[in-house]
Amino acid sequence: MAVAELLAEIDRRRPGAQVLTEPAQLAPYESDALTAFRARPEAVVLARDRDDVIELVRLCHALDVPFVARGSGTSLSGGSLPIDGGIVIALNQLNRVLRIDPDERIAVVQPGTINAHVSAAAAEHGLFYAPDPSSQQICTIGGNIAFNSGGAHCLKHGMTSNHVLGAEVVLTDGTVVRLGSGGLENTGPDWLGLFVGSEGLFGIATEVTLRLMPMPESISTLLAAFPSLEAAGDAVAAILSAGILPVAIEIMDALAIQAAESAVHPGYPQADALLIVELDGERDVVAADFERTQRVIREAGATEIRATEDPDERATIWKGRKSAFSAVGWLSPDYLVQDGCVPRTRLGEALAAIERMSAEAGLRVANVFHAGDGNLHPLVLFDDAEEGAEKRAEEVSGAILDLCIEHGGSITGEHGVGVDKSRYMPRMFTDTDLDTMQMVRCGFDPGGLCNPGKVFPTPRLCGEVPGVRRGPHPFEGKADLF
Repeated sequence: MAVAELLAEIDRRRPGAQVLTEPAQLAPYESDALTAFRARPEAVVLARDRDDVIELVRLCHALDVPFVARGSGTSLSGGSLPIDGGIVIALNQLNRVLRIDPDERIAVVQPGTINAHVSAAAAEHGLFYAPDPSSQQICTIGGNIAFNSGGAHCLKHGMTSNHVLGAEVVLTDGTVVRLGSGGLENTGPDWLGLFVGSEGLFGIATEVTLRLMPMPESISTLLAAFPSLEAAGDAVAAILSAGILPVAIEIMDALAIQAAESAVHPGYPQADALLIVELDGERDVVAADFERTQRVIREAGATEIRATEDPDERATIWKGRKSAFSAVGWLSPDYLVQDGCVPRTRLGEALAAIERMSAEAGLRVANVFHAGDGNLHPLVLFDDAEEGAEKRAEEVSGAILDLCIEHGGSITGEHGVGVDKSRYMPRMFTDTDLDTMQMVRCGFDPGGLCNPGKVFPTPRLCGEVPGVRRGPHPFEGKADLF
């Protein structure tokens, strides 16, 4: 009833608003890229501008209707899964690059702006936007902020959090605040740092100021074949121990190579593991580091090395790597994607353990990942038509996350927790940790309306007091936070 009342109010207050309510219209919004979880929203509202977003959030707050903000829906953790009895606020039409300032090296964009479009707009000024998730041709800046996305080149340039300077945010009661200073220096509490990576639990960004980087003078890319995943992992540690800082270090195993070849034909060498290393910067520095890198890789046991500075050849190498996730569909009707991290000094050990798990479970595991920062992306392949296969795949997937924790790592590097990994949060955090996180969440969203059901294993209503505390928690007054 509340949603019906909300839709009637939308029609009255925002004439011409695009509202989807038919089953066929809602079907594409039932899940994000993690299709194992599905839920049908009561309605999807296609926001046309920031005023639409503000009005929608205020109405949801007034009528107690839960909502989920969504861009392209490329989340791999169920982070933009709709809420039963709630609505989706789609931000794809807020997709303009509002301003490029080449002197300040910033871009001001709307949340529905496609990641790759930011670099395209900045290119004429000799600048680019560094975070480059594999889905950068379709994923949006708003989603990147929600999950603190990284990408292949995050090793040197950092994650999304390192490149967001400011944001206009609509809080869950419709209050509009500005977080950050728009520059590299900030004063007071780092509310922007808290917002980036919060998985949509604190509000909706309507405008974002991004840091741009100057295009490097030189870029060199190296492709090396190895006889085993463990050897490739050890090579990564050797490169970094030598004091070399590539802009990207990626590893693909034999299954990922096979999938990429089937899908986009990058012409990779046949091997049990491939290492992709890219360096950028001043020409003389890149040339010197590139020679050192090749020497280290040979000593680490590479069976073949290809090197290039040609932009087209580089693009082909990266096309294979960035297509790997979707390309695995050529090898298996079903698969689960994970996103754990281990310290890079233990990368070879972790990869060997994953190979053992794969063999013991009788399931293939394709590995493709950001090796430079130990961010693993194992894909557990199975056939849902086989009885018990999905359960075994989930067990292997969970065991990999346990392995990451045991090795001093994390259950997620960039895909987020969402609904997929919320049950693993207690394995990594204590009850006190989780209670503290939920109190912070309640400070921003006392009603629990904004993207509920995500991140926390047993979400509590903010009317309930987390942990052993009694009485109202100290963060009830949102306005006092800013």
